[in-house]
Amino acid sequence: MEPRTILMILLGVLSIGAVIAVIMMPTSKDKANKRAAALGARKGLRAGPSSINNPDAPKDRRKQVQESLAKIEEKNKAQAKKAKIPLSQWLEQAGLTITPRDFYLLSAILAIIMGGVGLISGQDIKVTLGMVVIGGLGMPRWIVGFLRKRRQKKFVNEFSNSIDVIVRGVKSGLPVNECLKIISRDAQEPVKTEFYLMTEGIRIGLSLEQSLERMYDRMPLPEVNFFSIVLIIQKTTGGNLAEALGNLGTVLRNRKLMEGKIAALSMEAKASAVILGSLPFMVGGLVQASSPGYLQPLVETQIGNLILLAGFIWMSIGIFVMKNMISIKV
Repeated sequence: MEPRTILMILLGVLSIGAVIAVIMMPTSKDKANKRAAALGARKGLRAGPSSINNPDAPKDRRKQVQESLAKIEEKNKAQAKKAKIPLSQWLEQAGLTITPRDFYLLSAILAIIMGGVGLISGQDIKVTLGMVVIGGLGMPRWIVGFLRKRRQKKFVNEFSNSIDVIVRGVKSGLPVNECLKIISRDAQEPVKTEFYLMTEGIRIGLSLEQSLERMYDRMPLPEVNFFSIVLIIQKTTGGNLAEALGNLGTVLRNRKLMEGKIAALSMEAKASAVILGSLPFMVGGLVQASSPGYLQPLVETQIGNLILLAGFIWMSIGIFVMKNMISIKV
């Protein structure tokens, strides 16, 4: 065989072998797939069976959080549907230690005093009866309502600082119950009393949910409800309690700051409402002082009494509308 023929055969064999090698060579995509499969196998060997459950863990926790929130929402709706707040609970929310019997007794004494003042001053029988009704029914409840709102305002002002105490205590390694005890000893009133009652309830065997529910009954505020939600969800599903309470403290401070801004912006409207509401009485007093007999027909005649009654009704409606317009809840 000639050398030229042998050379051509060798070149043909080499060419065929090169083509086969190129065809059989794995592509970069195949290499990536093999590499990913190898890494997955190694992860499976390292993690073991628990890695199978890892993708479902966030879903389970989310489901638990949703169930907890649903239960809390149902409980809040049930509380909202309750009948009128009992007088004993109303007095407790105001921070008073008297019983309903004592409250009714004091109301009766105040009504007798107001009636005596009306008789001694020589007022008409209708005016005297009105003073008795105001002294027995209106004024005592107004005083209790005023004390209740003032106590709740003090609680809100101090509550965010108490949450900061819990956050710092949890970050330093203290249990939540110890942080609550610290607040019950060192906080300002009325936060101190509320947390003391809460810790005492836990000490005698009440669960955390029951203690928080009783605290909300004594102090029915959104801030207390938020605090209860955070603690209950953390107890049910776990998580970083310090971070959750830190975020809650920030939210409460922002709410307080927003309320201050709203109060400042609505102060002009409030001043206008006060001026408009007091203007008829001021003008009437000045007219009576300058011309004593000018307004007598409004008091002595039947038509004048009807005019006064209609004016009083319309003024009450206007004051009620203005109050709703300037009362903005955060």
